[in-house]
Amino acid sequence: MDLTHAVLSFAVLGALLTITPGLDTALVLRAAVTMGRGPAFATALGVGAGALTWGAAAAVGVSALLTASTVAYTALRVAGAAYMVLLGVRMIRAGLRRPADGGSAAPPSAAAPTWRATFGRGLLTNLLNPKVGAFYVAVLPQFVPADSSPLGVGLLLALVHDLEALVWFSLIIFGAQAARGVLARRSVRRTVDAGTGVALIGFGMRLGLSGR
Repeated sequence: MDLTHAVLSFAVLGALLTITPGLDTALVLRAAVTMGRGPAFATALGVGAGALTWGAAAAVGVSALLTASTVAYTALRVAGAAYMVLLGVRMIRAGLRRPADGGSAAPPSAAAPTWRATFGRGLLTNLLNPKVGAFYVAVLPQFVPADSSPLGVGLLLALVHDLEALVWFSLIIFGAQAARGVLARRSVRRTVDAGTGVALIGFGMRLGLSGR
């Protein structure tokens, strides 16, 4: 296949994977509901940066080496699982915590989320999931035309996937903002925090207990 055909074919696959509910979508939605538009976009950009890093690593063979090394893969898998479970527990605690005054508003002393913290959360969650790297290793080579640069095409395809994810996350974020009258309620925010925490723990346990 030529480069145009490869990019279009991968774009279709990437779009289908992007809209499939998963950990990244849950993180961005949670950020949009509980923290607002800015932190949600920072989370989305962090997720995208992690995916682009994995795509670049796969293109130059680093992810392939990681996949081939049982020890390295297991170490990254355990670290990723532990991070997801820890993050999930913290979100559940935040969801169950009641305001000091018993009202519906968030505590005045609550620290405002920073761009660095929310970006880093999205980035780390993606980087510590070796299955993302395994996906790129398995898929990218099939869409690299003969006589093309594996690194260049791999980065291009990863960027296409990133742009699709950013469009999808933008729809989620603006949708959450449009419904902010309902979503801003303390009970809804707590439910989203707790639900996302449970999802993170579930993803983490599945990752930690899974094989390759």
